[in-house]
Amino acid sequence: MIRVLIVDDDFMVARVHAGFVAAADGYEVAGTAATGAAALAEVERLRPDLVLLDVYLPDMTGLEVLQRLRASGSAVDVVVISAARDVESIRSALHGGVLHYLVKPFDRSTLQRWLADYRTLSAEFRRGTELAQDDLDRVFGRPGGTAAPRPVSTPKGISPETLELVRRALAEAGPQGLSATEASERTGLARVSARRYLEQLVAQQEADVRQRYGTAGRPERRFSVRSGRPVSR
Repeated sequence: MIRVLIVDDDFMVARVHAGFVAAADGYEVAGTAATGAAALAEVERLRPDLVLLDVYLPDMTGLEVLQRLRASGSAVDVVVISAARDVESIRSALHGGVLHYLVKPFDRSTLQRWLADYRTLSAEFRRGTELAQDDLDRVFGRPGGTAAPRPVSTPKGISPETLELVRRALAEAGPQGLSATEASERTGLARVSARRYLEQLVAQQEADVRQRYGTAGRPERRFSVRSGRPVSR
């Protein structure tokens, strides 16, 4: 198994990325870290094979974490996952020897496609065989390999990572679905936020909403994955 450390100061984003990794064949989440100092300590303690590293952290930048890792002699593989698109950040990441640079937001398939290619490369490394140019192209994203990901478009105020978190919670709830209150409890979002994201899934035709009438009070709105739609896991 390829063990992955996820570094992101937003716990909901870290949770979504952890779900992406856990769903990929041959991978497991070794741990998470919300600060640069914690990331450095966890790399030393856990010895992961791969680090998914955000640039924006509360105590130091992810690029500083990368520099400190390399200065300490760590050869851990690193993928930068960040909304930072400025040339200096990208240049610093390349100089730090990152394997890839993924711009937030992106969808599940973008990361899992890269993870599949990385798993193939890791297996080749372990066997000690020579690598074909096509194998290298897939991982390094050169012409002929995986195209650079395009950011996922979502309405203003809707985070793709949080939307994925709510989508997964709804899928896990099964046919009975969730109310906004239940979605709030499962995701850690405020109830009003959970309802907004559930309604966004309805607008995207990924979910249905129905009224459930109780013995007293206002009817409860329950959301469920749209019938006949494949569930993304």
